[in-house]
Amino acid sequence: MEQRIEIERLEQAVNIFGSFDENIRLMEAEFHVTVANRDGELRITGEPEDAMLAAKAIRALLTLSSRGENIGEQTVRYVIGLARSGQEEKVSELTADVICITAKGRPVKAKTIGQKRYVESVLNNTVTIGVGPAGTGKTYLAVAAAVAAFRDKQVNRIILTRPAVEAGERLGFLPGDLQSKVDPYLRPLYDALFDMLGAETYHKYLERGNIEVAPLAYMRGRTLDDSFIILDEAQNTSREQMKMFLTRMGFGSKVVITGDVTQIDLPADKTSGLKEAVRVLKNVEGIGICTLTDQDVVRHVMVQRIIKAYDDYYNYSGKGKKRARE
Repeated sequence: MEQRIEIERLEQAVNIFGSFDENIRLMEAEFHVTVANRDGELRITGEPEDAMLAAKAIRALLTLSSRGENIGEQTVRYVIGLARSGQEEKVSELTADVICITAKGRPVKAKTIGQKRYVESVLNNTVTIGVGPAGTGKTYLAVAAAVAAFRDKQVNRIILTRPAVEAGERLGFLPGDLQSKVDPYLRPLYDALFDMLGAETYHKYLERGNIEVAPLAYMRGRTLDDSFIILDEAQNTSREQMKMFLTRMGFGSKVVITGDVTQIDLPADKTSGLKEAVRVLKNVEGIGICTLTDQDVVRHVMVQRIIKAYDDYYNYSGKGKKRARE
């Protein structure tokens, strides 16, 4: 069976095909079809269902291309997933505004529908809880929104924090002062800030007190006004720590809490503060709760496959049932 799609402009075909036709080769391999560009139209040949799905995916990519989006492997794989799940029409939601410009001039935007809804929640709510696996951009997009709010003078400070649960008693054996001991656990937050601001600007704001990166324990007893506060790795907070953190928020502040409930490092008898917060706060006005999935992973395709393999394993094995009880 053959499906035909008219191409209005040559640059659209160039964008869809990609460098050395890598995008279209990926499409052919995933759907077991052949795609040719002849006489101003794309001709898709294959089994009827395969050709139909490939045509839906290509039309979705054309929609993105017509809106000025650059089409790369990551976008192609995401759109293929949408087509297979019958959600290709949702691609029209995908075009997103730039959240922030990095120090190197690169625009930061949501790359999936899940990410777009997460960013919208951050912008529209006082508190946003983002739950999802590694690689879904939870922390990076939150830091981008924080930097944008700071540049726009909506807040006076950016405060990034995370629990240093993994350290435990071993913290005392590490060399250096307390700050140097906890710095390794805060490294992902530093990396995101360096990317957005550049090292020099970051250090300037750090010295002025406009940026603070600290372990969660440092938040106790404080009231944080006019601040954009991000709690990362929140799955490793206890219920007491989570309540303590949430009640630190002052006037003019915004809070983003991120975590992955499949990577809890707490002792078995401890309840994750993140899991409890999702249950307790789900109907509270001004709080948005967003769940990201393996479809929203924007790292290497292997990360998505690994996450799916683990999900399948825990869902269908006895270990999964045990994990669910925990």
